[in-house]
Amino acid sequence: MANDKDKYSFWTKYKRFAGNELLLYLIMIIGIILGIIIFSK
Repeated sequence: MANDKDKYSFWTKYKRFAGNELLLYLIMIIGIILGIIIFSK
């Protein structure tokens, strides 16, 4: 039960920052893809 409680608190904390994290990852992925396309030409 203690593990479930820790997971729950972890996910509630994570969800607060999930939006910003996803935006950062999306920007990074888009930047990498654009870099590959530019350098491959």
